[in-house]
Amino acid sequence: MPATPYTHPDWLDRSEYPFAPHFFETDGHRLHYVDEGTGEVLLFVHGTPAWSFDWRAQIRALSGQYRCIAPDLLGFGLSDKPFTADYSLEAHLFRLDALINSLALRNITLVVHDFGGPIALTWALRHTEKVKGVVVLNSWMWSSTGDPDYEKLRRVLKSPVLPFLYRQLNFSPRFLLPASFGRQKPSKNLMRHYHKPFADNKQREGALAFARALLHDQPWFDQLWQQRTLLAQLPALIIWGEADPVIGLHQRDRWKQVFPNARTETLAGAGHFPQEEAAETVKALIEQFLHAPDFRTPR
Repeated sequence: MPATPYTHPDWLDRSEYPFAPHFFETDGHRLHYVDEGTGEVLLFVHGTPAWSFDWRAQIRALSGQYRCIAPDLLGFGLSDKPFTADYSLEAHLFRLDALINSLALRNITLVVHDFGGPIALTWALRHTEKVKGVVVLNSWMWSSTGDPDYEKLRRVLKSPVLPFLYRQLNFSPRFLLPASFGRQKPSKNLMRHYHKPFADNKQREGALAFARALLHDQPWFDQLWQQRTLLAQLPALIIWGEADPVIGLHQRDRWKQVFPNARTETLAGAGHFPQEEAAETVKALIEQFLHAPDFRTPR
């Protein structure tokens, strides 16, 4: 049967998110993505409970000079949200790779946040020849086992109540997301764009799967860490919200062991979502990075 024609949901503020919709089908599911502008590719990969809406300010500003592509992972944003699907990190990685191949993307600068980091950087480890540079915002690519903050969180992740909280209360966007902001708290209009994509309890498996990944996939993250030297020569920019209660400030400097020559910018007052909380600053920092002489030199 032909795919159902797409219409923008009534909760979507088109003045905030004016991008034309694009869809890609893989393993029986339809993924939505933004594809704006022309030029060298910036590939934005979101985390949880987020979607391409995260990057709207940066895409609007940078698409005049670059081709900005931002997929919604399965279970998020405007992509399909099947109740029964493979939401593993490897499955997200497979779909990201399929999208990149379908668009024949090369010379890519990855811009990653939260779970977008381990997913996209795993792809980068396997396709270093296609990667030009990396911008990391409050993310990780290592096991958190033994970290005191993670060990406290682990007790929550093991709770049998967790699936109820995620499915019935839409816990991640309604409660965890606003609590992860720093000084500047999200508006009601902004919050609507994060909790409305998870319309009912059948559409929240993607966010729940990421919570479970934090509990069960620490060995997977450790495998990334063991391969980190493969990325060491890539130009990199680390942008860090200093007041992040999710990934502590002590994790920021660990990126220097992945990208020894990285430029690091710490944003006072910003929490886990600097692309939202300090949108103009993040846009300017990315633009400066892309125009730096060492980045412009062909690899």
